[in-house]
Formats: sequence, structure tokens, C-alpha cells
Amino acid sequence: MKIDRRKPLTARVGILGVGHHVYWPQFDGLKDEMFAKMKIFENKLSTHSVEPIDFGLVDDAESTYAVLSKIQAADLDLLFIDMVTYATSATFGILVRTLSVPIVLVALQPLEALPYEKATTYVQLCNDDFCSVPEFTGVAMRMGKPIPECIIGLLENDPIADAEVAEWCRIANVLHDLRRSRIGLMGHALEAMLDMHTDPTSITAAFGCHVALCEPDEIMKHYTHESVECADLIEAKKKEILSFFDTPDPVSDPLTSKLTDHDLHVAAQAAVALEHFIQERKLDGLAYYYEAQPGTQMREMVTNLMVGNSLLTAAGFPMCGEFDIKTCIAMLIMDRLDIGGSFAEFHPIDFARDSILVGHDGPHHLNIADGKPVLRSLSKYHGKPGSGAGVEFKILEGEITMLSIGVKADGTFKFVIAEGESMSGPVPPTGNTNTHGKFKPDIRTFLKRWVAEGPTHHFALGIGHHASTLKKIADLLGIEAKIV
Repeated sequence: MKIDRRKPLTARVGILGVGHHVYWPQFDGLKDEMFAKMKIFENKLSTHSVEPIDFGLVDDAESTYAVLSKIQAADLDLLFIDMVTYATSATFGILVRTLSVPIVLVALQPLEALPYEKATTYVQLCNDDFCSVPEFTGVAMRMGKPIPECIIGLLENDPIADAEVAEWCRIANVLHDLRRSRIGLMGHALEAMLDMHTDPTSITAAFGCHVALCEPDEIMKHYTHESVECADLIEAKKKEILSFFDTPDPVSDPLTSKLTDHDLHVAAQAAVALEHFIQERKLDGLAYYYEAQPGTQMREMVTNLMVGNSLLTAAGFPMCGEFDIKTCIAMLIMDRLDIGGSFAEFHPIDFARDSILVGHDGPHHLNIADGKPVLRSLSKYHGKPGSGAGVEFKILEGEITMLSIGVKADGTFKFVIAEGESMSGPVPPTGNTNTHGKFKPDIRTFLKRWVAEGPTHHFALGIGHHASTLKKIADLLGIEAKIV
């Protein structure tokens, strides 16, 4: 089973062709060929959850100045400049000077090689996509701007180039939601966790999203609301939970028991209240921690969001415990790359297998679970107050990527990134997520290198190897990144 997204992935992606106005009267039909090439590229984008916006073709400084305001007004997340033939850098200079949107140069020529014995100037110009790339990057440097990334390859039947196009569309999905999201922050940091404190203004400065400060009472009013409609929603949520999770008998941990009817009901009631709350506050993610007084309904509710927040995280609404909004952002980035994004930290090392358990007590991205996830009743949540249903699963075996967002002494953020493998192996049946993570060159050396980069102790955990993509996102945001 897979949980559907609450909102579809999307991004606003511009396409601007560049050429040289002197060519058009010299070579009949050449300009039409350029538009045909641009259309093929636009069709590629249409398959990647983005909205392509065609700004036509510019071929001199005047036409570029004329289109500049239209590009600015389009509120783009990414701009592809389609290098369909040679173009002077007058078509680029004012763009790179003025625009803050990330730019990717696209040099995809139609032919694998020129038909040398039959070649003509016309054919060469149709395949001169790379010719002015150095001119454009050199001008970016002269303007004091970042050197734009470029895609080089064939216009069609080139899996390497197609994969790069797809990657940049996924990056656009991330950028689209980062700067438009409302991330809720509720409660307070878990006392004594000094790496959890984050200034909301610094989040907006670095990522663009708004931090909405929320109160537990805003969820509580929905949790205590009684009506026939609410009762029906809670019963429907219980059925949804039981259809998605296994509820096995306990194994070895005396803190665990088979899921009780009471814990199921509380989890469903909290999940329904949570959904009402995030809809009311128009949130796209939430980081929280709150303890409340023992024996109160508030404590029951705030310590039993785990099942609901795991369902929401899998649906593209990242939720992060222990007030860790930095890791909530990391989870959002991974989710928009469509690679998961579970809340995780390091657990005991397995020296026999040269691995380490990675997991947490929640929340988890259920769509990357290996098999059916499990719910167990826990008589206590270790290290924090409360009791109730705990979510347990392993993530899919194979390649994994980790992203931790730390804070440096000057208050700026740092991405700490690593790739590894999720491997098979026994995990403790404790109502928490745990997966054996294997990292090169060996677990001791890797962990020393990881901690030396100053990460937050939490990280987002996703499937596949995507360190280079995360590094590109950090570079676009102007954030330091280290791949361990």
C-alpha cells in the first residue's frame, strides 16, 4: 500500500531559447528549426511534474531586455536557457545580472556527430548548442554571479541528459515548495537538547518558507470536539490505520504489548484532530514538542500524534518531533525529491555486521517501508512522557541518503550529507523504526567523519543515492554543504 500525496508535486519552470539574429536572413528555415528544437525540449519537461512556461527565443540584447520583465513576473522556480545554436552573450548578460531564479544552460544537439563529408554550415549551426556555453559562463563570472549549471548531450535518445533534466525538475519541485511553504512550530525544544534551538527568522532567510507559530490548544479544540461527524471520522481513521499497519503480539521488550483498542482510538482521534488543525492553519509541515501536565487530556493528545504524523509525512506533509524544524525542512526537501524523508538518528552500532541502526520513535515516511509497518502499544515512551501506539518498520533495502541540517557558530546553516546502504538484518521489536545502515569505508571511520562535520543529531533518511542533488540544492540556496 502507498499513501497518496496531499498535494501534487509542481514547479514553475521557464524555457528561453537563445540564438543570433544575424543568422536568420542568412539561412532560410534555420529559425523554424530552432523553435522545433525548443518544442522537443518543452515536451521533455511536461513529463516531470512541472509547469513549463515558454518565453520564446531571444537573439540580441534588445529582445532580451524586452522579455526580462515577463520572466520576472512569472515567479519562476527555475529557468532553462535552451542553447539551440550559437548566441552572443548579450542575450544572457542582463538575465544573469538581474534574475535571482536559478539558471540551467541546456546544450542538447540533434545529431550524435556531424555528417562530416556532407556537412554544411547550416547543419553545423543546428548543432552548435554548446558553442556559446563558455561565453555565457564567463559572463556570469564577470557579473559576479554563480556560474550556471549546464546539461550537455543529445536532444533525443540520451538517457544521461534525460536523467539530468529529470533531476533539475525535481530540484525545481523542492525550490517551489521551500519558498512557499508554511511550516508550523509548536511547543518548545526538548529540554537540554541544545542543537534543537533554531531562530524562525533564520529559517525564512535561508529557505524562504514562513514559520507559523502554533499553540497545542489549536489541536486540542479539535481533539475534544464531539459530534456525529467527528465520531464517524475517527472510526474511518481507525479502519485506515488497521488496513495499513500490522498489529503483532509483543516479542522481547516488556514496554511493548499488542495494540490496544484504547491506544488505537486515541491515535485515530489525535490523527483526525491533527488533520483539522493543519487544514485550518494552512500548514505544509510541522515541528513540535510539548509535554503538558500528567493525567490531562492535553498530555494524552500531544504524546499520541505519532501514528497520524507518520501517515501525514508519507502524504507529503513532513512532521518532526522534538521541535526540530531544521530536520522538518530536510524531510520536506527529500519528500519533494520523491525519495522519502523519515525522521532518524543513530542507534547502537552492530560491530559484527559493520553497520549501525538508524531510526527514531517517529515520525516516519511510510511509503519507503520494507513490508507492512507495525503498530505496538508502548507503556512508556523512553526519555519523554506519555504512552500509546508506536510505529515500527524497516526502510527498503538498498541505497540510502541522509541529510542533516546543522547550525554553525555564525548562525548560518550547513548541510551534512552521506550515502550508504540499507541492509537486511534483525532489528529490536521496540515500537521504533530501525534499519541497519552500512557506510564506507567502515562504520567506525564513517561515524568519526560524520560527527566531525557538526551535524544536528537528527537527519532525514531517504532511499536512493542523491548526495549530488542535495549538494546542488545547497549551492542554489547559498548554504555550505559537505558530503561525508
